[in-house]
Amino acid sequence: MNRTYEVMFILRPDLQEEEADKLVTSLQTVATQAGAVLRKTERIGKRRLAYYVAGFRDGNYVLFDMEAGSAAVRELERRLRVSEPVIKHLVVRTDELEKRFQKDTRIREARARRKPATPAPAPAEQTAPPEDSAPAM
Repeated sequence: MNRTYEVMFILRPDLQEEEADKLVTSLQTVATQAGAVLRKTERIGKRRLAYYVAGFRDGNYVLFDMEAGSAAVRELERRLRVSEPVIKHLVVRTDELEKRFQKDTRIREARARRKPATPAPAPAEQTAPPEDSAPAM
């Protein structure tokens, strides 16, 4: 059963651009050979890390958005773990989030259809007491 995943990994900042491209394309081919369908590959670029990871303060971020089975995800994670230029990686299943978002959208649309938007009531004007009436003593 294919599910949707986001795979984020961080490459060493001192890695040459050609080597980084070669690594990203090799990981793409590993994923597609394992049965994954890559919907989007995004090279986010060099960013500052929140803390030191493997002695580095910066890293080059790469994001894969893909539909895959569990075997393809396991193989990609294995390759990411043994690849030296990858200093950190994270795989997140996003299909449940998409389902929840679509459900919330349907509920909001149904509520909007049920009751029309009512205009806010106008603020009441404060009236001053009549001047000719004197306060009782």
